[in-house]
Amino acid sequence: MRSVLIISLLSCFFAAYNAKVFSKCELARKLKAQGMDGFHGYSLANWVCMAQHESNFNTRAFNGQNANGSSDYGLFQLNNKWWCKDNKYPSKNACNMMCSEFLDDDIDDDIACAKRVVKDPNGMSAWVAWVNHCKSKDLSRYLADC
Repeated sequence: MRSVLIISLLSCFFAAYNAKVFSKCELARKLKAQGMDGFHGYSLANWVCMAQHESNFNTRAFNGQNANGSSDYGLFQLNNKWWCKDNKYPSKNACNMMCSEFLDDDIDDDIACAKRVVKDPNGMSAWVAWVNHCKSKDLSRYLADC
């Protein structure tokens, strides 16, 4: 029992150690390098806006309080009902990923899953924060000074 507790505590420390909070411009550069500017018709500013309002650029962001019992993970708040698997909630797992993989500072897998999400008919409307804060708005401030 004691070893389980120690391993759990070390896992929490490791997850915290690997978390990153991006600056707006740092994230914009990373997303651009990964081909997100114009991906499926969405500008880089749309992606930066969405990430700010979903996670405040925090790779370790977690929301376990959705009304339907599902949870959201990481920089893009990818949902365990549709996009990833966490063994706590039935999932379509369309990105074929464990949700915990979205909680570290390596966002390459997050970006790959976001690309999968936006290919669905809802596009970026899959993200409520994008609909509420970014859709049809002037997004120039999200790339200002970058």
